[in-house]
Parts: sequence; structure tokens; C-alpha cells
Amino acid sequence: MTSGRIIFVGEGMVELRQAEADQYRLGYGGDTLNTAIHMARSGHDVAFASALGRDSFSERLRSAWEQEGLDCSTILTDPVRGAGLYAISLDAAGERSFTYWRSDSAARQLFALPGTADLLERVERADMLAFSLISLAILPDAGREALISLAARMKGGGGKVAFDANYRPNLWENAQTAAYWRDKAIAMATHGLPTLEDEELIGGPIDAPSVARHWQGLGCAEVVVKLGSRGCLLPDGEVLAPEAVLSPVDTSGAGDAFNAGYLSARLKGAEPRDAARRGNALAAWVIMRAGAIPPLDSAAPYSSA
Repeated sequence: MTSGRIIFVGEGMVELRQAEADQYRLGYGGDTLNTAIHMARSGHDVAFASALGRDSFSERLRSAWEQEGLDCSTILTDPVRGAGLYAISLDAAGERSFTYWRSDSAARQLFALPGTADLLERVERADMLAFSLISLAILPDAGREALISLAARMKGGGGKVAFDANYRPNLWENAQTAAYWRDKAIAMATHGLPTLEDEELIGGPIDAPSVARHWQGLGCAEVVVKLGSRGCLLPDGEVLAPEAVLSPVDTSGAGDAFNAGYLSARLKGAEPRDAARRGNALAAWVIMRAGAIPPLDSAAPYSSA
């Protein structure tokens, strides 16, 4: 694999992150957005395809993402709707719970806004398309079909398609509907990044090897199953554990960071085992800091090499 232009599709939202017991700080986040920013920090050519409004929060998000190195020219503008909002609350172990206000967000209209045809053409010219089950969850059925068809054209044309089946039950009418769209996306993916816990919640296999077989059987050749604190199951069947057992400060965005570290290394020529090590390292850095996208510091394990 060689590096090239990568386009992530999804929703970026205003984030309220718990700082103290009754105090929250303003930020931003979203699963594919988090991964996109990590990959931009690693020196990749990354664009984020989504939709925002004309409100001040939407403008602040665009500006912040551009400062992180993202190409935001692939973000469409909804004249009526604005950015979604979510709040993160943390327990004593750093585990998070979410509250969302996103039912009227602009991103839900992504494939129904003016400029969609041009956006689709631009995505098809990229080297990799990346999206998640959350990307599908926020869209109406017509938008979901448009995204699946886009992935099919990318894969059929020799491009790479990365898919993460982030399952959030509150975004779906039921698990069966979520599993239906997950499987359609898996079939169009070249690189799968499922999480065992999500696969169990959605009613799929209850062990990592079975998850990998399910994904591979649907046509996704390279599958890495994320196992949380236990590491990950590699495409060759080996379980790669993290280098250290940590006591997280905030687990927000850990899986997104792993995705970025893994895909970044693979795109730069690393073998899956070394790429997974990079994913584990980036996820470890993230969970020891507050927020899904911590500010850069000297310990950040990014590499542009």
C-alpha cells in the first residue's frame, strides 16, 4: 500500500467535555473526524466530507479543522441546519457516556444538498474512502444507499475503502437494521476495523476469530478486530496485546486513534503487525489525556516518515 489522498465521510459535532463535576469545556469530535485529524497530523493528505451550517459554531468547526490540516473544501453547507452537539460524561475509571443533540444536524443531509454531484466525483478520485457505521446511521436510507454505492465504485475501480462498524444503538431503530447496513458496507470494504464489543452488541459473533471470518466472508480482505484493553486480532490470527496496561484518563476516541495509527502505517508501507503497534501506541496516548483529540505534546506518537 502507498499513501495518497484520503477522504473521510461522516459527522463532526460540537463537543461538551466534562472538565470537573459540574463544568464542561467546548471542543469538537466525531468518530471519522477524529481519525481524519490524527492522520492529518501524521502527514497524510486528508479531506473530510460532511455538511455544516452557516451558524457561528459551524464556522468555528471549519476553522479548527483546517488548522489541524484537514481539507474542508469537501464540507457542504446546509442553509437551514447547523452542527450537531454532544456531551461526554466520565466515570471514575475514565469510561464515557454520551448525550446527543443531532437529530437536525446538517450532516444528515449530506447527499441531498447542492454540490453533492461534485463531491461524489471528488471522492471517487481519491485513493482511499473511509467511513463508519455511524456515518450510515445518521443518514436517511437514500443517503445510505448513496454512500454504499460510492464505496462500491471506489472498490470496483481499485481504490481502498476503510470501514469501522461503530455501533451506537440509540442511532438505530433496532440492531437488525444496523446489522443489515453494516453487512452492506463490509462487502464494499477493503480494510475492516470492527470492535468486538460492538459486534456483540449488534448481535454478531461473540469471539474475535468469528468476527474476522464474518467480515472476510462478506468480501473484506484485511480485517483487524479491536479488543479494547486486550489489543487486537491481526489479519493472520495473532492477538497483539498493548505494550502496557494503563489506567485511562478518558477512553473517548481510543478506537478512532487506533484506526488512524493502523491505516497511517499501512499506507506508508508497514506490515499489519507493525501497523497495529502504531495503532496501539496512538490509542494509548489518547486515553491518557482528556478528549478524543488531545492537543499535541512532545509524547504524541505521530510520524510523517
